[in-house]
Amino acid sequence: MTASSPTRRLCLLLIDDNPADCMLAQEAFEQYSEQVSIKVIQDGQSALDWLHEQAAKQSLPDVVLLDVNMPGMNGFEVLSALRNEAIFRHLPVVMLTTSTRQEDVDQAYELIASSYLVKQPDFRGFLEQIDSLVRFWTQVRFRQQPKPVN
Repeated sequence: MTASSPTRRLCLLLIDDNPADCMLAQEAFEQYSEQVSIKVIQDGQSALDWLHEQAAKQSLPDVVLLDVNMPGMNGFEVLSALRNEAIFRHLPVVMLTTSTRQEDVDQAYELIASSYLVKQPDFRGFLEQIDSLVRFWTQVRFRQQPKPVN
């Protein structure tokens, strides 16, 4: 490990109700198992409950990957709930969805999503998206802080 490499894995929470999409994402993240840990929760309320448990332990994930279209509590409702609580307000949330609707993109950013990523329909394209996502968030979350100049 080099001096600029992270000393811990990037922790991701995937909130997605579709079992096939969850399995696909877990398969895509397998190649990053030394760099990334991923927790999958398949409904919004369970995800919020889990996040509250993690907050109590001071162990929030680094990034939340959130689907838009879910039954019960949809992704926008989850995002709104996160942004309405101080403990989660700055938690990065990436909307990871199949929805290309401009209204959905606009609503995600109105609710202060960190980014909006439309899932590629083919596995190779999805792997490229995951690679970019891991590289970006690893860089952002583990950026070396400059040492103060005396």
